[in-house]
Amino acid sequence: MSRPYPPPTLHLPDGPKADRWAALLAHVRADPTCRARVRPGKQVVLGVGNLDARIMFVGEAPGADEEVQGEPFVGPAGQLLNKMIIAMGLRRADVYIGNIMNWRPEIPTTPGGVQYGNRPPTAEEMAYCLPYLRAQIDIVRPEFLVALGSTAAQGLLGAGTFRTLGEVRGQWRDFEGRPLLITYHPSYILRNPTNRSKRMIWEDFLRVMDRAGLPVSEKQRGFFLDK
Repeated sequence: MSRPYPPPTLHLPDGPKADRWAALLAHVRADPTCRARVRPGKQVVLGVGNLDARIMFVGEAPGADEEVQGEPFVGPAGQLLNKMIIAMGLRRADVYIGNIMNWRPEIPTTPGGVQYGNRPPTAEEMAYCLPYLRAQIDIVRPEFLVALGSTAAQGLLGAGTFRTLGEVRGQWRDFEGRPLLITYHPSYILRNPTNRSKRMIWEDFLRVMDRAGLPVSEKQRGFFLDK
């Protein structure tokens, strides 16, 4: 962001969750700071899912697929997250999925306007978007939060809370009175497609299932163990 912007102040109406979420969506889509950072033909992104979800997953920021479709986790990492949610015995429609950021952090583009690659959002960018994430949490009121990746965890817990994700991965923390489990982003598996990396993340998902009181079969407990 070229200069400091105060985070938005939100005053959502009372009423049914669906009406409050629709009002939030309209607010973020009309936000001039968000709109200024969305490239032509792309979209501002808000979370999606069950507004009565017990579990809410929080990622970093929209990527190339997400800014086109206007929905978080629809690219390769999202497809992998869907599979892991199904492995939990749930569906994508049973949970809520959001991001710290509402736009894809900008990097220089080609003369044709194509952006290749992604960058982590700055602390200022995350601070600007955090009220929108808090509003989603307030609407959904999930029992459990799952931070997917270092950026999501830093955005929720505060910059400088930890040096490496390995220090806090698999730990339960607190975010404004709600249990928060920290794990790797699904893209970690895409970069390291080994049973060991899959098992590390799956063990964290098992922690969520255990704490949420979801049934866990012996088959589920044995997923991705080396033979």
